[in-house]
Amino acid sequence: MDVASLTSIVVYSHALAAVCFALLLLPLRASRVASRAASRDASLRSIRIEPSHRFALGLACLFTLLWAVSLAWEASNGTLWSSLTDGFEILRNAGWSLFLLALLDNWRAPGSRLPFGLRPSLAIAALVYLGCLLANLMGHWDLALVREHSQAPAALRVAMAVWGMLLVEQVYRNRSVQERWAVKFACLGVGGLFAYDFYLYSHTMLFREVDPDIWAARGLVNALSVPLVAVALGRSRSWTSPLSLSRRAVFHSAALFGSATYLLAMGSAGYYLRFVGGSWGTVMQVAFLFGTLVLLVGTLFSGTFRAWLKVFISKHFYRYNYDYREEWMRFTRTLAQPGPGLGVRVIEAVAALVESPGGALWQRREGGENGGHYEPSAHWHMPALTASEPADSPFCQFLESSQWVVDLHEYSHSPDKYDALALPAWLADYPRAWLVVPLILHGSLSGFVLLHTPRSPVKLNWEIIDLLEIAGSQAAAHLAQQDAADALLVARQFESFNRMSTFVVHDLKNLVSQLSLMNANAARHKDNPEFQADMLETVSYSVQKMKLLLQKLGRGASGEQSAPLAIDKVVRQALALKDAFEPHPQLRVEAPGLTVLAERERLERVLGHLIQNAIEATPRSGSVTIRVAQHDGGVLVEIADTGEGMSEEFIRERLFKPFESTKSAGMGIGVFESREYIHELGGRLEVASRPGQGTTFRVLLPLHQHAMQAAAGRAA
Repeated sequence: MDVASLTSIVVYSHALAAVCFALLLLPLRASRVASRAASRDASLRSIRIEPSHRFALGLACLFTLLWAVSLAWEASNGTLWSSLTDGFEILRNAGWSLFLLALLDNWRAPGSRLPFGLRPSLAIAALVYLGCLLANLMGHWDLALVREHSQAPAALRVAMAVWGMLLVEQVYRNRSVQERWAVKFACLGVGGLFAYDFYLYSHTMLFREVDPDIWAARGLVNALSVPLVAVALGRSRSWTSPLSLSRRAVFHSAALFGSATYLLAMGSAGYYLRFVGGSWGTVMQVAFLFGTLVLLVGTLFSGTFRAWLKVFISKHFYRYNYDYREEWMRFTRTLAQPGPGLGVRVIEAVAALVESPGGALWQRREGGENGGHYEPSAHWHMPALTASEPADSPFCQFLESSQWVVDLHEYSHSPDKYDALALPAWLADYPRAWLVVPLILHGSLSGFVLLHTPRSPVKLNWEIIDLLEIAGSQAAAHLAQQDAADALLVARQFESFNRMSTFVVHDLKNLVSQLSLMNANAARHKDNPEFQADMLETVSYSVQKMKLLLQKLGRGASGEQSAPLAIDKVVRQALALKDAFEPHPQLRVEAPGLTVLAERERLERVLGHLIQNAIEATPRSGSVTIRVAQHDGGVLVEIADTGEGMSEEFIRERLFKPFESTKSAGMGIGVFESREYIHELGGRLEVASRPGQGTTFRVLLPLHQHAMQAAAGRAA
């Protein structure tokens, strides 16, 4: 095709586009008149177009009209493009982007200090378009530069086309099925404009020159989009339907747009390396592109980057920081997952709200003189914790009375904001500690969650604090529900145990009947050798049967009252019953005469059970050591063995559960009863164990003298 024919096609093609967009401006003018009339006549309000939509669409059509006229004029003078046509093209792209943002209802932010109430993100986009206009005025936008080894003009045009297509995708995706009926033709028309630009300028970058045939058909393509936009204009009364833009969609679209821009820039840099690298050019290009691809994949899979992008999008694109529907569904799904480990799931669900990488959970345990204490029950991506906190400590009292989320970083800089707060000493061992979230249930503190410093900086405000407080209450309700379910399960198991005793009594009755019958016949057959042998066999069987039944039922309630007991004597008495077993336990009394307030029989049984477990878990060549000492103003009984040991999972999930036993003849109640009675005395039972390295049980009980002094102080 000769130059004259091509120029003629460009003129007619873009002139047709100018006429079509001029005709499209007429119904916009009519709709403006109709909207004024609708304000006076309610019967006409159904044809009213939203002012922001009408303004943005009219501006886009006007800029496209000027762009088409300028291109037709330049082509009639023998030039395909000039700085004037390039400037109108930038304005055309900006106009259609503004129209798409108006359909998204996402171009104004309430309370924004920028002109016209613009969002910061839109203001940045406007600055980018202004920068492109400035580059055009300075001569850096000319497509002729592509032949001179400068891909920037074509690359920026490709980026504009990608931005436009992403906006079209967002408009269509975030509409309901009914709303898509109103906007689908507008999306097709505007999307076609940007898609053709993407094809044109991608071809230009690839072949380093503008294809004249593709350029000539551009005006005709723009003209064909007018009927589509006109059909959408006829359905414009549905454009004003309420719209909620999904944060997930924006997140993925932003990641996609950033990845496309990054790859485009890196591809251009790789091409430059190939051009200037000489004989090493191809090698340098391949190595560079592979490295940039690895960097991109690593960045996209980085938790810190994803957290930063979510915070950035929430801060600059939305009025609120959270999509509450998405957050609450995720929070509820995390807590409602089946299986054990609810404590870990609570930490994970709360931490995800503020992009925290880990944390720990403390829950309240009743017992003792101070009304209980809070002990660590779970940890997630954080070392296991052992520090407990008394329920009557200033720290717990502050959390319960104020129900505040405590920012430890803010407290370190401005402690006056928490005037009644006194941090526990053990918090100093965790330099990454950031937030303390109270778990409030029915106005009382049921526990608290300690969170790590987030991956991306998060500035706490009223919205985040309110969300954490509500999430804490929801988590407390789930934990309380689990505790109630566990208690009900234990009650049912004990009920089953009591029901089992009915069958045991039935067996005893059968044994008594057999013995009674034998006793009745003894007077007549006592001299019969066969009767004597049968009698001995029956008595022996009955004795063995009753011994077995007594072992199962030997856990009757005791009516004994609590009394001051010397703990070393109780331990010695418990050891005296274990003389027949090996290895023989070794006793070390470092502080004799320590007194506790307890029931002798129950305390002796508890300690005896722990000692028996240590003996049974240790081979004859091993050792079992019992140490009695004073610890933190109380009594410590430490039972250490060198036996098989236990895993952390077994200790957490099975050790203290009733009716869970690894022994063939065990009922799994011993350790459960031991812990419950120790808690009843106001103490606690700690376990440290490793598979193959042995186990250490630490029984911590309050001193009787301390208890008496505390009681006297309360009475005074």
